[in-house]
Amino acid sequence: MTLTVKVILGMVLGIVVGLAINFSGLNAEGSFVQKFVTSGLFHIVGKMFINALNMLVVPLVLFSLICGVCGIGDIKLLGKIGTKSFGFYMLTTAVAIASAILIAVGLGIGEGMNARSSAEFSAREAPALSDVLINIIPTNPINAMAQGEMLSIIFFAILLGVSLLLVGKKARKVIDLIEILNEAMMKMVSIIMALAPYAVFCLLAKAMAELGVELFAQLIGFVLVAGGVMLLHLFVTLLIFLKVFSGLNPVTFMKKIRNVQVFAFSTSSSNATIPVTLRTVTERMGVNNSVASFTVPFGATINMDGTAIMQGVATVFIANLYGVELGMTGYLTVIMMSVLASIGTAGVPGAGLIMLSMVFAQVGLPLEGIGLILGVDRLLDMLRTAVNVSGDAVVSLIVAKSEGKLDEAVYNDQALESSDKGGIHVNSEPGRDFSKAMATAYKGN
Repeated sequence: MTLTVKVILGMVLGIVVGLAINFSGLNAEGSFVQKFVTSGLFHIVGKMFINALNMLVVPLVLFSLICGVCGIGDIKLLGKIGTKSFGFYMLTTAVAIASAILIAVGLGIGEGMNARSSAEFSAREAPALSDVLINIIPTNPINAMAQGEMLSIIFFAILLGVSLLLVGKKARKVIDLIEILNEAMMKMVSIIMALAPYAVFCLLAKAMAELGVELFAQLIGFVLVAGGVMLLHLFVTLLIFLKVFSGLNPVTFMKKIRNVQVFAFSTSSSNATIPVTLRTVTERMGVNNSVASFTVPFGATINMDGTAIMQGVATVFIANLYGVELGMTGYLTVIMMSVLASIGTAGVPGAGLIMLSMVFAQVGLPLEGIGLILGVDRLLDMLRTAVNVSGDAVVSLIVAKSEGKLDEAVYNDQALESSDKGGIHVNSEPGRDFSKAMATAYKGN
């Protein structure tokens, strides 16, 4: 079975076992099941998995961000194309999470449950927005990493990446080492995610045993809201961006992007979809390769609209579930962090979940709440990856059109809408990251 099937199976079994324990009354306070099963075995396995996810946060953000910046190869390559791409990617991500929070708050998902974490937890007040902005720049980057202060780590990683580029060829060995470490972190993500089915079973079984069918109903609401906002972003927001900033026909775009979306949905990996996205935007949409070869891998690194939507909805859901009041400042902090964190979110299955723990920690939400989200994360992961790669293609078209690098005759050619007769054959492993894609350009520095 694939990992997705295993996780779904673990989720279903966890729900069934947890509800059975809840309905039968076996989880009564002080009972054998409560002591040694739900608060014992299930709690231990689930908590170990949560700790493993937290373990990856700092090195994953640090190495992937440095690689992304260094992979540009030469700061001059950024130019107009780099600036426009970055601006549009950040803008679409900000719109995505803002709409997610507004809709989730408006619908009130998770309200009235007042769940409590099994671990000791006291919600701290969200810091003032001015303090958040000031603390982005760390006085001690090593201490920031030790304390898990992610905004500071993101700032330091970007600045270090730019500095390594400015050093030139002498920094090549350091960059190569960081690329190897980044690759190792990706493998570590794969190893830990392989344990997800068992953790999902334990986390959901414990949650259902303690909270019952009411929680199950709330999880269904979470999936519907998160999925609905993603579809809204895909079919409305992105297409409005495409029409307004490029004047291209959105219907033609949706017809030609189907192959990319299907592949992204099936692999749950933006990186693995890079070859398909690149081929589609160049051969079927008419984007010049000089633009696409930059915007597509760059987007796979920093454009995480779907992930940002999940983070926004999940934050509102868990805050309401645990009775934590975030307020306007808290939600603005979540928007800012999600936009910045999208730069460091790896384009591999499950990495967005690691970023979610960072957002939770920053605004004072219990990390145990991730266990509830984890049960349905793999289902949403496929959809949000399709949203991510669609955003990559939209921004590629907008930038290419603005720079006169788009062949509109190719874009409007209806004969190029259909799939390849022979299909698309690509490596199912995560594609080369942005740093390797641009390594040739760097060597010429």
